[in-house]
Amino acid sequence: MKPRIFDPTRREVLAGVGASLGASVAGLTTGGAVPLPTAQVLLQARPATLALGPDQPATPIWELAAASHIGNVRLKRGDRCEVVFRNDLPVPIAPAWYGLDGTTVADPLAGRAPTAPGSTETSIISIPNAGTLLANFRLFEDRLNEPARPLPIIATETSPVTNDRDEVLLIEEWRMKPDGTALPPGRDAKGSTPLYTLNGRTSFELSAAAGERLRLRFINGSQRSVLAIKLESHEVQVIALDGQPAEPFPARNGALVLAPGARADAFVDAAASAAFVLHDGKEARPIGRLAVSGKAERRASLPPSQPLPPNDLPEKLDLKGALRFDVAVGKTEAGWTRTANFSTASAPAFRTKVGRTVVLALKNPSPITTVFHLHGHHFRLLDRLDDGWKPYWLDTLALEPGQTQRIAFAATSQGRWLIESVVTDWTAPRLVRWYAVE
Repeated sequence: MKPRIFDPTRREVLAGVGASLGASVAGLTTGGAVPLPTAQVLLQARPATLALGPDQPATPIWELAAASHIGNVRLKRGDRCEVVFRNDLPVPIAPAWYGLDGTTVADPLAGRAPTAPGSTETSIISIPNAGTLLANFRLFEDRLNEPARPLPIIATETSPVTNDRDEVLLIEEWRMKPDGTALPPGRDAKGSTPLYTLNGRTSFELSAAAGERLRLRFINGSQRSVLAIKLESHEVQVIALDGQPAEPFPARNGALVLAPGARADAFVDAAASAAFVLHDGKEARPIGRLAVSGKAERRASLPPSQPLPPNDLPEKLDLKGALRFDVAVGKTEAGWTRTANFSTASAPAFRTKVGRTVVLALKNPSPITTVFHLHGHHFRLLDRLDDGWKPYWLDTLALEPGQTQRIAFAATSQGRWLIESVVTDWTAPRLVRWYAVE
């Protein structure tokens, strides 16, 4: 299939504008004016290629790309964003947004139907929180003929953050067949070999001046593997996890451990050239390099890392009065289904009223690490004694074999929301269920 440059026809543009105006008119007729969009993003699902090296031919992949931005999409907290999505792939598909709480459009299996091939659809998405988000096609893995690249989406803070540079570092995992083509996730990986890229390259270099404070947004864009990434000879100060501010803390030995889809923001004060080293649980391998030039010269030293501005998540959770549910992950017989077979006509994993605290006991009975993702809300990871929580919010969690972890969240967003489960095996299917906030 030949790639199409995103260039909406007059009919498509008018359809998008008409949808926006129609929403505004509907708001006026029901007595409340709907605010007009403050930003627009043009997204495109399209064929692409993965460059493997100077002496190797590129291999075909699919990707979600921003046709209206150079590089990653950057929005602002509080934006009301008009998203125009064009599907230039041969299968019905829609992007799912990760880290964006309370927006049903971001949860396509539980909301609107996917976009047909060759079609364009327009939706309005509010950006309630600042942070590192991710949009991808992983809810439609059963339809992918090629592995698909995700798209980082950055929602910036409304107040300034002290740093010199803000860089995204997207880690991706590929499974390469002997003929040099890449294998989609959920398929038999026998005979394939793993390949990892950083920002689309097998050997990535980030240039910085000595003394610069870098805000590095690490994203594990892989489909199945829990990965650790380390910047050698530097202190890595974590300031956010899964798109939500955290109490700043140093990464142990400078390494960040990220489940598939997880994100971590960190401050790094560039001191000297050093390698980015990736560990997939089997071996460590250099995946990129921080190239530092010059000498550290500043008129004034940077202050210690301060917490990022909060995103208005609740400071306290009522654990004593919480609704409690057990959820076994990684088992198709426990109410989970493949994404292709999902329907909200199935029984929900649990129901809750708006405003209640929910505690989930996540149990992994499988003999392999399993990854859990909660849509619609962020959660706190509870302490072992269930008497408090870790000083950060998450939306993604890896559970080791036989492990039980308890999480808690405030059910503030009404609607039907997905939960995901996938074991860390390339051949394993992605499983989904849903829960209701009423």
